[in-house]
Amino acid sequence: MRRLTTVLAAIAVLLLHGSGAARSAELHAAAAPSAGNPSAKASVVRTYYIAANEVNWDYTPQGRNIAGIPHVETAEDDTGKGSRHVIYHKAIYQEYTDATFQKLKPRPQQWEHLGILGPLIRAEVGDSIRVVFRNNTHLSVTMHPHGLAYTKDAEGALYNDGTAGSVKADDRVPPGGTFTYIWSVPERSGPAAMDVSSVLWMYHSHFVESTDMNTGLVGPIVVTRKGEARADGSPKDVDREFITDYSIFDETDSWFFEGNAGKKGRELRLKALNPLLREQNLMYSINGYIEGNIPLLTMRRGEHVRWYLMSNSNEEDVHMAHWHGNSVTWNSMRTDTVGLLPMGMASADMVPDAEGIWLFHCHVNDHYAGGMVGRYQVLP
Repeated sequence: MRRLTTVLAAIAVLLLHGSGAARSAELHAAAAPSAGNPSAKASVVRTYYIAANEVNWDYTPQGRNIAGIPHVETAEDDTGKGSRHVIYHKAIYQEYTDATFQKLKPRPQQWEHLGILGPLIRAEVGDSIRVVFRNNTHLSVTMHPHGLAYTKDAEGALYNDGTAGSVKADDRVPPGGTFTYIWSVPERSGPAAMDVSSVLWMYHSHFVESTDMNTGLVGPIVVTRKGEARADGSPKDVDREFITDYSIFDETDSWFFEGNAGKKGRELRLKALNPLLREQNLMYSINGYIEGNIPLLTMRRGEHVRWYLMSNSNEEDVHMAHWHGNSVTWNSMRTDTVGLLPMGMASADMVPDAEGIWLFHCHVNDHYAGGMVGRYQVLP
């Protein structure tokens, strides 16, 4: 405990006084075993290279109504051709292989379902997380973590907090800028007594928070209990994990809405005067996919599967995640529905026993009708 206190104190000093590179080097030195106790286990520093990039995001890459949900006859057809694809210009977080930010790190097949979400950041209680962040957009953006511990110069949020100078460099990363965030993972960031072996947090841009998130800048963090993680930070007692963000993206509150809407965009941005326009630009998505376009979430019968659930920050982001065919345990209770409030985060465990392809959707009527639907498959 004394060793951990010393390490955290050293990190705090470095964050207040050092450059990103110097802080990183000294952080690694502080995390190493001491000469007096060479057998002590060094705390792990997990490094990620993440950039904010502008992309054209396709909410319906496979076409419309992939899940085959019945709808009224006057609804749009399901061909997905031409304008039927729902595409918006957005900004998202993407991971790179190193600090040159020249090569995107391939997303493993088991995480393709993350879709619009940024890269998964993992840690075990006791670790530190170092994120080298590059802003490749023409916006001012940041990275702000939930649940983790950070000093004032790594909070990633701009407001009057009594700090000044270099301590506020994290509050706004300008276009083309780079900043190194260092966050720690104390006991309070990990699972509590009633939690399973790992818990979900999230990170997002916190410059103009709601607009940043509706533009697409959000991603997941998973923290595993001390001593219960594999080398990569994943929980040892779980066979398969899925992360699903029940996210309503309000495209009228995106930084790119005027460009997406065309020359009348500035006038149309007045949401209060255009409620119908806003409704037409609400994307009821799971991980940025609508109408069953999220990749089929596949598992095997009898596996220990952990579902991490989260939601976005709009007032309509009140969701009820529901699994057909199988049940989960959540908060030590058996259920097949888990409720989420705006910015909610939850973990639910499943041991599937019913094989087949099953519906997975939000049970709020408007959200279900709007396309907040996916499917999962249980193989023998």
